Amino acid sequence: MKITAQSPFLYTASEVYALDDAAIAAGIPSIQLMKRAGRAAFDLLVERFPAPELISVYCGAGKNGGDGYVLAALAAQRILPVQVIQLTAPEKLTGEARQAYDFALQEGVKITPFAQATAPASGVIVDGLLGIGLRGAPAGEFAAAIEQINRSQLPVLALDIPSGLNADTGAVPGVVVQAQLTIPYIALKRGLLTGRGPAVAGELVLANLDIPENTYDIISPGSERLSLNELLPLLAPRAADAHKGDFGHVMVIGGDTGYGGAALMAAEAAARTGAGLVSIATRPEHIPAILARRPEIMACGVVSGQELEPLLARPTLLVVGPGLGRSPWSEQMLQQAVKSGLPLVLDADALNILAEGRVVPAGAKRGTPNSPWILTPHPAEAARLLGITTAEVQADRFAAVQAISERYSASVILKGAGSLVASTEGLIGVVTDGNPGMATGGMGDVLSGILGGLVAQGLSARDGARLGAVIHACAADLAAEDHGQRSLLATDLIPYLGQLL
Repeated sequence: MKITAQSPFLYTASEVYALDDAAIAAGIPSIQLMKRAGRAAFDLLVERFPAPELISVYCGAGKNGGDGYVLAALAAQRILPVQVIQLTAPEKLTGEARQAYDFALQEGVKITPFAQATAPASGVIVDGLLGIGLRGAPAGEFAAAIEQINRSQLPVLALDIPSGLNADTGAVPGVVVQAQLTIPYIALKRGLLTGRGPAVAGELVLANLDIPENTYDIISPGSERLSLNELLPLLAPRAADAHKGDFGHVMVIGGDTGYGGAALMAAEAAARTGAGLVSIATRPEHIPAILARRPEIMACGVVSGQELEPLLARPTLLVVGPGLGRSPWSEQMLQQAVKSGLPLVLDADALNILAEGRVVPAGAKRGTPNSPWILTPHPAEAARLLGITTAEVQADRFAAVQAISERYSASVILKGAGSLVASTEGLIGVVTDGNPGMATGGMGDVLSGILGGLVAQGLSARDGARLGAVIHACAADLAAEDHGQRSLLATDLIPYLGQLL
């Protein structure tokens, strides 16, 4: 997802409204902000589409519609072919939106009510329908207009946010505009970057409308974009006399019958991320294949929790879950891992077993500062951990990831487009790297190994989760450049870990 914006902070709709009010209180008239918004969008439009055959601006009420009217008026001033398709009758427009409407009329813009308009067949569409105030699904003519925009298959510039997308959560409760380009105003809304946001917003180009920098001091946002360049310094350079014992011992526990590859991918990722020692505890039948592929891994065959227990005296961190399965063997492995008191990275079926409440009963001790946990659920696993539906998780991913973090006293990565990283303190991080090629088996196993390797080297669980999630996504982007997204495999990421680190 391409993003042009300097600040890493992400805001809710109410926080942006507060910034807007503060800018007005500081002496910038509201109509001036609207004119700046319309100008910024118009400039972006003509930069990307220098000679549009027609500019069709869909305008609703409120500030979003007003921004659209300003853009249309500026297009008319430049003698560009432009029309407004109006969803809100002029007599219902108030304040700055009405002034913007009058400006468009003054410049001779053709304005047609939606019910009487012909769907555009060429040119560029501007979405000024609903803005960031939407809470439910679009209805009536607004829903019909969104469907018409999408059926046109014309390029779309969305003003502030694609209509139909929830600015706070990235959820889409109904129809939503499919934009190729979105110009957020004042600040990036967090819903643009997770859930359905990345799929419908296209490229993001922030316009801060030249509000004073100190205006942003009134808000302490709760989330931020995560940057590889900002996070890499967490890994200190290695001393000249370093030895393998300085960088931890990761043990991967998993690989029930038929799933040995998952444990191996996690172990190899941990080694490539820099862990000093890496071992695997898995079903005995997987040992020959593991040693043949990666002899640096210490592979141990175990048939019961009793056999695993003495092996847990050696590692500094456990990665539990890759290929773990749901058998009695699987549950014994997790029981011993939790009992060890070691730091844990829990993924896949370790999370599903955890959610059932037998290994760690409700109210029992979870992660602690001395033995931290990192949990890496996808939405369905997150739903099981919280006892809700997957749809409820996706309806508010920010709330879900924070709830899991608090319930398990853990750092949590809620995977998916715009993965979220939460801990019991600090901002929620949003991963904006990565690509659709990551939707393939084994990606989560590689991520869990990366996390284990980072924390084993001394990073806190919070820092390891944030850096690990970004490295994983960036490695996938590099791999996709060479292999393509459609044919991307999880193991394709592993050679790029060293390049990034």
